[in-house]
Amino acid sequence: MIFFVNEILLLAETILKQRVPVGTVMRLIAYSLPGIIAQSSPFATLVGFLMCLGRLVSDNEILILRASGLKYRIIMIPVVILGAVISIASFFVNDYLLPVGTLKFNRLKKEIVHTNPAVELESNSIKRTNDSTLVIGEVDKNRVSDLVVFDSENGSQRIIIAENSSVEKSDLPGILMELKMNDATVLFFDRTEKKTLDALFADTVQLNVFTSAFIDSSNRIAPREMTSYDLRKVLQEMEKDKNLAPKSLNNYRVEYNKKFSLPFASLFFAILALPLALVFGKREGQTIGLIIGLMISVLYWTLSILGQIFGIKIGLNGFWAMWTPNFVIGAAGIVLYMRLIKK
Repeated sequence: MIFFVNEILLLAETILKQRVPVGTVMRLIAYSLPGIIAQSSPFATLVGFLMCLGRLVSDNEILILRASGLKYRIIMIPVVILGAVISIASFFVNDYLLPVGTLKFNRLKKEIVHTNPAVELESNSIKRTNDSTLVIGEVDKNRVSDLVVFDSENGSQRIIIAENSSVEKSDLPGILMELKMNDATVLFFDRTEKKTLDALFADTVQLNVFTSAFIDSSNRIAPREMTSYDLRKVLQEMEKDKNLAPKSLNNYRVEYNKKFSLPFASLFFAILALPLALVFGKREGQTIGLIIGLMISVLYWTLSILGQIFGIKIGLNGFWAMWTPNFVIGAAGIVLYMRLIKK
């Protein structure tokens, strides 16, 4: 629910304000679901196991199983098996449904933007394009208030300010929208002549915003839009190119390892869940399980984001960048399980 609300409902609310048909919004939500499932399944596995096993501990069910002669490894078997099943199902979603959903989501989003360009403008926000920055006030349908545009070209810079503007669809090829800015003030700056300033005042200024400023018109498929098989073939071709920048190659390695590390994190979380539940679940097992699960999920998510940053920005090996959080979780689970056995 946390992932769903954060990723989907806010998006749907923004798009619905621009009078996009409800059916189209529902299709966007459907295309986004594989990404949400792939991201949330490891954390849902941990929280679910902790709450379930914590309840068994607080109700003395685990004590009864132990008194019946069952060892901890027997109790661990169904936990690990279910964690593996969840990992395999999550891998299918992440490796097949996610690329398909991402491709269809991007295609549908482009259609929405071409039909209603005002969707790209969000109230009280800053929108950055290739060579411009838009500071946007209130957006009501196709009306925009307090719009400021910072634009630079050939070493010169201009600032366009308008209290009221309208967004209109353009029929010209390559132009996404026409911004008609009323009572506009345009300031021109020359970087070589810092003391020089030109000012222009106009009743109406029309600014054409190109499609390429908001939408990637290239046919290049991003790693997120590929299956692991396709991504592996691309990686093999890239490794043969001696002139390719190491940073670009490592970006693909990070994405390739992410396709495996994220879904199979459910298995590592399952290994951690049983000893954690036995340690913290003696009182208020479900509540403690939920709290501990959320705390570990935040820690794992932080390590995963840091791994991606180190892999993409610094060049850390893609395998270690994406698998280290899993190894940390797995090692913690094994250590706690071994301590449990010794007791």
